[in-house]
Amino acid sequence: METLLLANEDVDANTPMAELVAAIRDAFVAYERGNAQMPAKSYIDLPQYNGDFRSMPAYLSTDEWDAAGIKWVNVHPDNPDSFDLPTVMGTMIYSDPENAYPLAIMDGTELTMKRTGAAAAVATDALAVEDATSLGIVGAGVQSYTQLEAISEVRDITEVVVSDLREERVERFVARFGDEFDVRGGTISEAGHCDVLSTVTPVEDPIVGPRDLGPHTHVNAMGADAAGKHELADEVLLAATLVIDDYAQTTHSGEINVPWSAGTLGDDDIYGEIGEIVAGEKTGRTAADDVTVFDSTGLAIQDVAAAHVVYAHASERENGTAFGLLGV
Repeated sequence: METLLLANEDVDANTPMAELVAAIRDAFVAYERGNAQMPAKSYIDLPQYNGDFRSMPAYLSTDEWDAAGIKWVNVHPDNPDSFDLPTVMGTMIYSDPENAYPLAIMDGTELTMKRTGAAAAVATDALAVEDATSLGIVGAGVQSYTQLEAISEVRDITEVVVSDLREERVERFVARFGDEFDVRGGTISEAGHCDVLSTVTPVEDPIVGPRDLGPHTHVNAMGADAAGKHELADEVLLAATLVIDDYAQTTHSGEINVPWSAGTLGDDDIYGEIGEIVAGEKTGRTAADDVTVFDSTGLAIQDVAAAHVVYAHASERENGTAFGLLGV
C-alpha cells in the first residue's frame, strides 16, 4: 500500500469548494448525531518561542463515508519576521479508519484555510438573510480569501467590502477578486453594514461594536482561536442570536471566551450549536432575527471532512507523490 504526499498546491487543486461546503455540513450533522469522535484539542505552550502546538484528532461517519485523521498545527507569531515562515503551519495525517493505514500526509495550512471558509459558508447559509448580496470582511490576510470563495457558494454575493490596517493587503485582495466581484476597501463599519460580515483577525481588544453592524447582519466570528482573543464587543454578542460550533472549545478559546470567563455572558445567551441547526433540530434565521453571530473555533471534524474530499480527488486524478511510508 502507498501513502499520498500532498503539498499545498495539491490540496488547493483537489478541493472543489461546493463539495467541501457540503462535506463540512455533513461533519456538523455527524457530530450532532453522535456519529463522530473528537477529543479535546490539546495544546503545548512554548512561551520561550512565543508559540504553541495544537493536536486535533477526529473520526466521523456519515451516511456515505467515514474518515479519521489528526492535524498537528502551530501558532508562532514571530515566524514571518524571524524565519520567513508563516505564523500558522499545519500537517494533516489522513487514515483509513478500517485498518488505520495512513492514506495521505497533506499540507494542513491550505486545508485549514479551505475548511474555515467552508464552515463560515455553512453558518451563513443557515443564519444570513436569504437575499444576501453583500459581504464585509475585516482582516485581509490569507483566511479572507476562502471566506469569499466559500460564502459566494451559498449566497449570490456581488458586493464585497474589505477592511484591514495594512493597505497593501487590501490592495492585494481587491486585485485578486476585482474581476469577479464589486470589491473595494472600506472601514470596519462599512464592512459590518453588509448583509454578511466575516471577521478574521487575531485581536484581543474588540474592534466591532453595535454601531458597526447593520440591522440584520450575520457575523462569522472566525478570528478567535485561543484564550484572550476577542473581536466583537460584548454588547454585540449579548444582543445577537448567538450560535457556536462547540461548547467546550468556544468557551475556552472562541469569540465568547473572554465575556464567558468574566461571567458577562452565560449559557442562556447561547442559542445553540451550528450542528443542531444543520441537523434540523433547531431553526436557523427567522424573520424575527436581527443580528446573528456564528462563533467558530475550528473543529477537528472539519479537517477530517476536508481531508476526505482532498484525498478522494487526488487519488482519482493521481495527484501528489505516492510512496511506501510503512513498506507494506
